[in-house]
Amino acid sequence: MIKEIVTDIEFLQQPCEAATADDASVAQDLFDTMQSMDGQCACLAANQIGERKAIVAYEENGQLYAIFNPAIKQGFIPYKTREGCFSLPVDSEVRRFKRAIITYEILKDGQLVPRQRKFADWTAEIIQHGIDHCNGVLV
Repeated sequence: MIKEIVTDIEFLQQPCEAATADDASVAQDLFDTMQSMDGQCACLAANQIGERKAIVAYEENGQLYAIFNPAIKQGFIPYKTREGCFSLPVDSEVRRFKRAIITYEILKDGQLVPRQRKFADWTAEIIQHGIDHCNGVLV
């Protein structure tokens, strides 16, 4: 289901709860909402659609992915950049890593399965943005 983007700062600043396999519909809502934005959205966190669950959906090479309970395990090559956000009216300067090892879970056969992957460049940046949202950090 397509959801409205949340702009309530107090809501967005609250850290998300751990997601479970029962939250699969939230991931689908993230996909539906992203697809409704005509290619203008590379990443959304669940709290941006009103669900306080640690789920991030992102686009990579034309494919949408949902990761549950993501965390930065290690970051490499820090840099500063300006990012916009659908939930906030202004761009912010943030610190990101050009490459980052992310731990997360994926939904497979109705269960969450742990994964770890090294992300780079744009994909690493947008996932870090989503992780910030999950942690209640506004950018």
